[in-house]
Amino acid sequence: MDLDQLRYFQCVAETGNFTEAATRMNLSQSALSRSIQRLEEEFGQPFFERKPRSVELTDAGVLFQRSATQILRIVEDTQAEITDDGETGKIRVGAIPTIAPYFLPDLLKQFSDAFPRSHLIVHESTTEELLKKIKQGEIDIAILAEPVTEKYVEVRRLFAEELVLLLPPGHRLCEKKRIRLSDIEDEPFVMLDEAHCLSDNITTFCREQSVWPVAVENANQLATVQELVSLSHGVSMIPEMARRLDQCDRRVYRSLGKPRPSRTIVAVTNPYRFHSRLFAEFQAKLVGYSKTFAARPST
Repeated sequence: MDLDQLRYFQCVAETGNFTEAATRMNLSQSALSRSIQRLEEEFGQPFFERKPRSVELTDAGVLFQRSATQILRIVEDTQAEITDDGETGKIRVGAIPTIAPYFLPDLLKQFSDAFPRSHLIVHESTTEELLKKIKQGEIDIAILAEPVTEKYVEVRRLFAEELVLLLPPGHRLCEKKRIRLSDIEDEPFVMLDEAHCLSDNITTFCREQSVWPVAVENANQLATVQELVSLSHGVSMIPEMARRLDQCDRRVYRSLGKPRPSRTIVAVTNPYRFHSRLFAEFQAKLVGYSKTFAARPST
């Protein structure tokens, strides 16, 4: 057994498909299959249950995957520690979809300009998936919104931002100087689907004020929510960072009266993984950038 076999095994386990795994690993499917077969013969157990179009881990495969993950993680951390020069290396950054396109671009550019020999890799996914990747060592840091209830991770608060009310043009509330949550109590809401924590942020805030928003439509992307509101499908609440980048004149944004809805942006890391000097530089840049970002005036 060698490290390449472990990597091949992990890829097949992640993709659930030999063809896709072979493509990712730049191997022929037959070579990948032979490697997995030798591994299974060495341990005397099948690690995968072969199906017509996919494979699934057997009980032995699940057990082996745990050990393979630990071994590869130790090797990766050791390599990173040995080659740590504070200038080169790979940093894997995760972020949820309601943060990534609005917060990351300038941050990544600033860091790349300061450390041109670094390599930044972005993973955009849901909170649940990113926390899983943090714990498994697949990413180095995740930019999320509270609450984060996962154990054995380190959570650092970055800043809080307002959730602003989004209205279609011509809505009865557009001319009102002060809008209260009770004013939109009976309005239909356009929300992100349940996989996105922003919906939880909005629902929790409303229920704390004894208001129960009725979602008439759900979308997978924030841009879709904005478009549906533009078409008078309902109202919504949008993070301030998304409002800043919206140049469309078919949408109206308003702040709600106090208490105003908000969310807190946090950085999540795995304290049990080795973190390079380059990663420490990224964290410092992230903290400084967050302060500047939060202080930007609304447009």
